[in-house]
Amino acid sequence: MQTFKIDSPYNNLIKLKVSQGHFATISSHINHYIDLTTLKARASEAKAVAKSMSHDYIASTIVDTIVCLDNTDVIGAYLADALTESGIMSMNQHGTMYVVTPEINSLGQLTFRDDVVPMINNRHVLLLLPTATTGYTTEKVIECIKYYGGSIAGISAIFSAVDNVQGYDVHSIFHMNDIEGYASYNSHECPFCKAGMKLDGLVSAGGLSQIK
Repeated sequence: MQTFKIDSPYNNLIKLKVSQGHFATISSHINHYIDLTTLKARASEAKAVAKSMSHDYIASTIVDTIVCLDNTDVIGAYLADALTESGIMSMNQHGTMYVVTPEINSLGQLTFRDDVVPMINNRHVLLLLPTATTGYTTEKVIECIKYYGGSIAGISAIFSAVDNVQGYDVHSIFHMNDIEGYASYNSHECPFCKAGMKLDGLVSAGGLSQIK
């Protein structure tokens, strides 16, 4: 696999590590795998990502809770601080933001435990994802948040191939246009599969599992 990096114009600590190949996600087949491991786990990079994301929101935005998907909790904590510093208000009793993660049950459904539900119900919720490739996962989380009584205050992702999901703008640091030739396919319409090309790896929330 050929691997290269794309620098963010906003901060030299934010670099997108991209590998070309044939990969399968839960909802699609893609021709580029985006490795966000260090951006999610390394404190200095996660803080830089959060700071960059905070610029997408104006002071009149209200954020009570940040819902983090796919191991973006570190970024979420820094994002709460960055939003507070930029003047974003919270309606919570203590004037601070909650940072939570939904659980996935055996049926693949997203849920919140009883002790977390009060942090969603009647709250202004910002959704944080590492990537928004097809919008499938984003739609599931939006529906989950609304089911538990939350309202969407914003959607932020490190990388996005979609601009809007269910009428909500997706704010991202990197866009699919930053990766030349990037494409996502329905598994039944994947040209690589039709050409008999085997998968290079499986992509999940935990990263890439190569197939040799």
